[in-house]
Amino acid sequence: MKKGLKLVVAGAVCSVALNAQTALVNTAKSKYAKLSGVGLGDVQWTKGFWAERFDVLKNSMVPTLWRTYTSDTICYSFQNFKVAAGMQEGRFRGPSFHDGDFYKTLEAVASLYAADKDPKLNAWMEEAIGVIGKAQRADGYIYTKNIIEQKKSGEQKMFDDKLSFEAYNFGHLMTAGCVHYRATGKTNLLDIAKKASDFLIVFYNRATPEQARNAICPSHYMGLAEMYRTTKEKKYLDLLNKLIDIRGTVEGTDDNSDRAPFRDMKRIVGHAVRANYLMAGVADLYAEEGDKTLLTTLDTLWNNVIHTKMYVTGACGALYDGVSVDGTSYIPDTVQKVHQSYGRDYQLPNFSAHNETCANIGNVLWNYRMFLLTGEEKYFDIVELALYNSVLSGISMDGTKFFYTNPLAHTVSYPYHLRWEGGRVPYISKSNCCPPNVVRTIAQISNYMYSVGKDGLYINMYGGNTLQTILNDGSKIALQQTSNYPWDGAVSLAITEAPAKTLPVHLRIPGWCNKASVKVNGKTINANLTGGQYFTLNHAWKKGDRIELVLDMPATLIESNPMVEETRNQVAVKRGPVVYCIESPDIPAQKVFNIAIPSNIQLKPVPTTIANGTMMALTGEARVLNTGDWTNTLYKQVNKKQTPVTVKLIPYYAWANRGETDMSVWMPLVR
Repeated sequence: MKKGLKLVVAGAVCSVALNAQTALVNTAKSKYAKLSGVGLGDVQWTKGFWAERFDVLKNSMVPTLWRTYTSDTICYSFQNFKVAAGMQEGRFRGPSFHDGDFYKTLEAVASLYAADKDPKLNAWMEEAIGVIGKAQRADGYIYTKNIIEQKKSGEQKMFDDKLSFEAYNFGHLMTAGCVHYRATGKTNLLDIAKKASDFLIVFYNRATPEQARNAICPSHYMGLAEMYRTTKEKKYLDLLNKLIDIRGTVEGTDDNSDRAPFRDMKRIVGHAVRANYLMAGVADLYAEEGDKTLLTTLDTLWNNVIHTKMYVTGACGALYDGVSVDGTSYIPDTVQKVHQSYGRDYQLPNFSAHNETCANIGNVLWNYRMFLLTGEEKYFDIVELALYNSVLSGISMDGTKFFYTNPLAHTVSYPYHLRWEGGRVPYISKSNCCPPNVVRTIAQISNYMYSVGKDGLYINMYGGNTLQTILNDGSKIALQQTSNYPWDGAVSLAITEAPAKTLPVHLRIPGWCNKASVKVNGKTINANLTGGQYFTLNHAWKKGDRIELVLDMPATLIESNPMVEETRNQVAVKRGPVVYCIESPDIPAQKVFNIAIPSNIQLKPVPTTIANGTMMALTGEARVLNTGDWTNTLYKQVNKKQTPVTVKLIPYYAWANRGETDMSVWMPLVR
């Protein structure tokens, strides 16, 4: 695998070196990207946080997901492909984005296969790809809902429904095809994706702007970028350009983030998944062509989201449903619906927070691409924040149950029903798009750990693993990382193979860290580093060299901008990248919402286990606010009496693994 492959596409032979070219986001040859990831199989987990999660992924998450998506009783996604292929009789069943869900499942399997080469995984994929190929029409069109219905009706309508997920499904096929190729060296799924992509080119050359805007969740923007990077055929990049340029040229909506042309956007208020996927796709296009007008808008929208609309957990999309008071693009004195969306600036409710897992993953995809463009640490802060909190919260500790939404507070006695509510479930019958998305993301975590560029190796996240990769100049680097991160800030990096010449190694000092120190071979290099930067070690490394990084990691209290009225005079607790919460099983004698945090609280890390997952809890002395009974009472005089109580806080991602509970991230502050 390390010697390279030759990709045959439409008679052309493209030589592909299997190093950074096999990265999840393949920006190794992108002119305007500073960095690329390492190869999909270049990182192996050894011991620690992500090693534990990877074991659950391998033994539970992926097998459970595969059983679900190939089932003919729980989920009919794969069955739809069989019906569309003429292999069995039946009707289309499930949501219109079911094809995309199956492609994400395939991508998760391929990503796991890249790491462990299990023949069983390969067999699963080969069977599925054979069926998908038979379902695809000769012209490349593949959308099982329409194919099945068209066989019965004879109609050939496509992309006419404003709620159609045709292009979304195509996009996940493109991405899965590229990842499968990079993981296996096989082109069978990539060939299907290429035919589908070529169909889109033909279709959009004659489509009306109204038809073009019906692509409501633009995963195909990222997909087209990866198709270009994989095949080097510029026609895919040309289509991506066209699709971005056509946005906002007909009447659009905030819900679809196309009220105005992309370059005219000033803020995001619409569907959070669609918006974040849009930003990621535009960042992909900038990486290839360097259009500064795209980057200017990306920067504007990033500032809008990160500084006014993102939750402390890295979650996105505050509203289940709402209205955009800006009206429509043609009738500004009206209102329009927004759905599963960003709200207004500083509109961040907790109990009713939507925070779809897919939107939080979209936040990772967007910020990771911004990081690859620039190498700036601030973007990776968001990647890490979301991964450890609002992404991981979307799946149970045992890898079999899921959340669609990720609120920051929950109570069993909430006074009305939310559209999406309750505990974790094995299958989200209304919309199961999040489970395959979170599983593929965890399967690809290793690709976020390291990056390579012209100026050397970047170490982005920490945890027990080994790295063996090829740098941009063709030289090799291998190292072993030992760390109990994120529970401990001590990191040890042992060089096991090094290039002959000087290699800059860039250590990420996270923005949350107030003090860090670095040693090389026992000698202190800098003992007073501050967070928010990459610290560079420019060294001629040799086998046996050791780098030691220590990140100061106290528990800290976080407060919000006073404009966030839902959390005014409250605090959240964060240690390292992990946000904590208080959950009712850990304080059974008191109500969660009566617990207040003193400003001088001393929180002590304590190892704990929840659902066979090891983690670090925090304990300390808080206060109980004696509020009394609120039945049939809206307002009453404050009871100033407070009593001390020992509390235990757990990582937010681990809540709701012990049944349905009361939980809160934000707690009243006692100064």
